[in-house]
Order: sequence, then structure tokens, then C-alpha cells
Amino acid sequence: MTTNQVYKALTIAGSDSGGGAGIQADLKTFQELGVFGMSALTAITAQNTLGVQAVYPMSTEAVGEQLRSIGEDIGTDAVKTGMLFNAEIIEAVAAQIRYYRWPNVVIDPVMIAKGGASLLQQEAVQALLTELLPLAAVITPNIPEAEVLTGLTIRSLEDKQEAALKLAAYGAKAVIIKGGHEADPVEAVDLLYDGISFDTFIGARIKTKNTHGTGCTYSSAIAAELAKGSRLLEAVQTAKQYIQAAIEEQLEIGHGHGPTNHWAYQRRLRHQEQGGVRTV
Repeated sequence: MTTNQVYKALTIAGSDSGGGAGIQADLKTFQELGVFGMSALTAITAQNTLGVQAVYPMSTEAVGEQLRSIGEDIGTDAVKTGMLFNAEIIEAVAAQIRYYRWPNVVIDPVMIAKGGASLLQQEAVQALLTELLPLAAVITPNIPEAEVLTGLTIRSLEDKQEAALKLAAYGAKAVIIKGGHEADPVEAVDLLYDGISFDTFIGARIKTKNTHGTGCTYSSAIAAELAKGSRLLEAVQTAKQYIQAAIEEQLEIGHGHGPTNHWAYQRRLRHQEQGGVRTV
């Protein structure tokens, strides 16, 4: 008797009570892409589409115990990190990733919430660069995050390339500089550097305020695909299609920056298979 392979992915991130970002977005994405999701909470946030009202970080002991529970029993095929909040948590997470030799580490350097609230203490930036980047299969900063991490001003494709090379020098095997914050009104261009060459991924820019959790969702989609054995280029292509669908098929939840639609991608695939017409 044979059993199907169960692929697993672990998110190490903060909780979003509004359900649009953080571990909630990650677990929804893992589920939609056919991966068994696990989580280790680094912080509990009180937030909704209007912003972050409060942040309650977990102790480093609590984070470490969650990771040990997973490492001693279940294991994982990929790790996605999101909001890590402070240097002590970053160091504890990096230590456990090294100890269990977890593969396919996707680093989403969450720093600032959509409403402007800081989600990473300033002194934690150096710890992220020196502790986590050497473990990363890929790091996925948006342009403001890449500017903070590199000290560069990013205005062009050449600037993105320079930033990617600088981040890779810390040890990350690959770097994605996301283009969602660019001024181009027509398209958003993500740049991938795989340690050898550059590739771009272009998506139509959607005029919408419902983009809460896009970074979490994108990076967790990459982690899910890597967990299933996809090559990085293929994983990013699927993740780009997934997040594009999630942004285009809006849910219109809340009164501020609403969440993306996590089930849109699979619904599109089903409609394509059935030859039907897509509906929101």
C-alpha cells in the first residue's frame, strides 16, 4: 500500500486578527496550494483593514518552544518567515533553522504595516542581515524594505539589480525585489536574482486599495511551491500568478486596506479546466 506524499510548510510570523496578513494569510495560501501548513507565532497583533492597533511580541522562549515542537516531531519541507519583530526572536529562529537544517527558507522581511505601524525594531535589521540571510533560499523585500536593508535608493531596474546583488552578498541564495511600490501606473515588475542571472516577472497593476497581506501571500506561495519540489523560477511564476489573481478578484472586506482573495487562483484553475467563465 502506498500513500501520497504530504508536503509541509512552516510559517514563522505574527498573527493578524483581521485575517488578511501574517500567519492567517500564510496558512490560507499553503492550503490553497496543496501544502500542509504549520505555524510558530512571533507576535499577536490587534489589527484590521484600518491599521494595527497593538502588537504583543512573544517571548523568545515561546518562539523557540514552538519551533522545537515542530522540529522534534513533524519537520518541514519549507520555512517562510514574516514578522519577527526584534533581534532576539530573529536569533532564536535562525538557531532553530540551523539546528534542524530546515530547507527552502523564504525570508519576507516584514518591517512596516500598510497603515504605517513599525513591525520590526530598528536594531533587528542587522540581525536579519547577518543571522537569517545566510540561511535564505530567497529573500522577498518590497522596494522600501530593500532600501532599508541596503541603504540604497531604488528608482530603476538597475537600482533593483544593485540592491539584489548587495543582499545576495550577505549569503542569500536568491533575491526577489518586488515592484508593487513603483510609480509605473501600468505594470508591476518583480526582479529575481538567482545568484547567477536576473529574471523579471511582470503583472498588470490593479488600481485597488485591497492589498493587505500581498507580501505575506506572495512569499508563502513561493514557500509552498518550493516545499513541493518546484525549482525557484517555477515557484516564483506560480506565486506571481497566485498573487495576481488574489489582487484582481477583490473581496471588498472592511473599510480600509482590504485583504486579497486567497481562493481566486484555484477558482481560476477550475474554470479553465471546465472551460467556464470566471466569476468573482
